[in-house]
Amino acid sequence: MKPGIHVLVARLDNQGDVLLAGPAVRAAAAGADRVTFLCRPSSEPVARMLPGVDDVVTFEAPWVPADPPPCDSPAVLRLVGRLASLEVDDALVLTSYHQSPLPLALLLRMARVRTVAGISADYPGSLLDVRHEVAEDRHEVERNLSLAATLGYRLPAGDDGRLRIVRRTPAVLPPDVPESPFVVVHPGASVPARAWAPERNAELVRALAAAGWPVVVTGGGGEAPLCAEVAGDDGVDLSGRTDVGGLADLLARAAAVVVGNTGPAHLAAAVGTPVVSLYAPTVPAVRWRPWRVPHELLGLQDIECAGCRNRVCPLPRQTCLDGVPVPSVVAAVDRLAAGRLVPA
Repeated sequence: MKPGIHVLVARLDNQGDVLLAGPAVRAAAAGADRVTFLCRPSSEPVARMLPGVDDVVTFEAPWVPADPPPCDSPAVLRLVGRLASLEVDDALVLTSYHQSPLPLALLLRMARVRTVAGISADYPGSLLDVRHEVAEDRHEVERNLSLAATLGYRLPAGDDGRLRIVRRTPAVLPPDVPESPFVVVHPGASVPARAWAPERNAELVRALAAAGWPVVVTGGGGEAPLCAEVAGDDGVDLSGRTDVGGLADLLARAAAVVVGNTGPAHLAAAVGTPVVSLYAPTVPAVRWRPWRVPHELLGLQDIECAGCRNRVCPLPRQTCLDGVPVPSVVAAVDRLAAGRLVPA
């Protein structure tokens, strides 16, 4: 424990990335008096669910999202002022392997943060006190924890490093959620190349229903047409009807979830729900697969174009996912659900 120490943990991209930062947050909280999390505004609800987070600061960074905002000098200077007012001692700048910590490190230096640590392949000058290097074949959770350890922050005894969130009590579920154990199908993804085709998801819902599984289809309000098509007459369409906390409550009651490489896969892991992962290898599964929860990866992982990082597949047919047979997905659901103890 470092008495009186205030740690800033920063992760400036999507909700799934924030969930994967959770174990590093707990490591920081175990060794410091206070932890503030810096994230983009859309990730704030998830950041506030992480155990160990005392406060959240938001900023839409112009160097991180796929749809970046313009670089706004007043907004940047407001962030620097806010961070300076927090009197942060140590900062952990969490990034993916293709991102640089240096833009944020510069702002942290301007905010007079004492010690700044980040993973960087680039020469950092005086921007980083700790320039950490990590092997490419490590999961994001391990990558984050290894950076925290460079400043002496480690998980406490008894913490197994799984993803965790603080859930609402009592759980809030829509009235048409089935009473019996059900399967969640989440057809959307923030990156289109990571999503199974709508017609395949719709076929899956029909097959799961025929196999005796009640099916719930989830998605954001902007995905309502997609979810309506996928749910058809056999699934319960909950698109736009759950916030992040409600989705966590729903996933916690599910026997399994079928989802691509996107945030709800990690939210399911955080509540202990098995994941059938329709995983398009646009980024390596070794870094992004569901963390320490029963799961099965479906999709061609050794395909020639693996690691393409495309947001939209340029091929006429997305070979890595399109060849997954629907019966194989149903069988994976059955296998994972067989060992699932669904809470009452």
